[in-house]
Amino acid sequence: MEEQKYTFHVQGMHCASCVVLIEDVLKGIPGVGGVAANLSRREVVVVGLLGDDAEGIANELSKHIAPHGYTLAVEKKKASVDWSEFSYAIPIAAALVMGFVALQKSGVVDLIDASTIGYGTAFFIGVIASLSTCLAVVGGLVLSVSANYAKGGDTWRPQVLFHASRMASFFILGGAIGALGTIFRFGPSGNLFLGLVVGIVMFLLGLNLLDIFHAPKKLQITMPKLFGRATAVHAKSSHILASLSLGALTFFLPCGFTQSMQIYTLTTGSFLRGGLIMLAFSLGTFPVLALLSFGSLKITSGRARRIFFKTSGIIVMLLALWGIIGALTAAGFIDPIITL
Repeated sequence: MEEQKYTFHVQGMHCASCVVLIEDVLKGIPGVGGVAANLSRREVVVVGLLGDDAEGIANELSKHIAPHGYTLAVEKKKASVDWSEFSYAIPIAAALVMGFVALQKSGVVDLIDASTIGYGTAFFIGVIASLSTCLAVVGGLVLSVSANYAKGGDTWRPQVLFHASRMASFFILGGAIGALGTIFRFGPSGNLFLGLVVGIVMFLLGLNLLDIFHAPKKLQITMPKLFGRATAVHAKSSHILASLSLGALTFFLPCGFTQSMQIYTLTTGSFLRGGLIMLAFSLGTFPVLALLSFGSLKITSGRARRIFFKTSGIIVMLLALWGIIGALTAAGFIDPIITL
């Protein structure tokens, strides 16, 4: 009996991380020989011995990816937006932003600088990243690691090694990118260009989290799939060194938030500052991932998940606009609009 090829439409895809996660989950299902997901077309091609009932196959495969917020269908469904979700997302985002600004003006913390991304801002972006679609792929890997080692009775050491390796790699590799900036010697024009790139990338990330328009998803910067596949392989290993290498490999996962921070570290021209920026970002992602590691948190789904993503999207877009304005202000193109 020959393998058949099935093409399904996917609902719930936001970014390149979704591609990695969907492919990884579906490849582990008995009877599936190959999987190729495509973000721009919102499709997944599955090759295997699964039968002739395409509708039934779609429903069965959906059960495996539904916990991550995705569903499969034979027929392409017209995208619809539940605008009522914004009635929750906008007030929540507004309250968080006002609290953010209040802390900044009080002098208790100094999270935002109009012209640069400080450690506090990098930490905050890390928090947002850990609560967005990046949580799906990295969180899925964390859960996979936890499950593999739990079979052997080792419940905490692999998690500790994973997170320690992740933070160390973000510092070392972030520092390497920062040091690389000294070679290129970016002048004011170069810093302005990179600052605008970071702002635009983050704005597109926020827009994608709103899930209103599909076109911006085609513009995302992505890492080669090679890194995603290597990470998935390590996640399935129960060797203690797999935790260390997996933590390091997360630096290369296709998370737009991580990539925007990596681009920014080029402008620092410093190993120490570049490393600390990326370390602050990874520390921002740590609380949520740590809760996942030890089984205290589950990835939300359904309406609550969509409201959560929309809230995060609004905040990310505001941060992106602030960064773009800051870059233009620092370059002298515009006068300061708001002073925090």
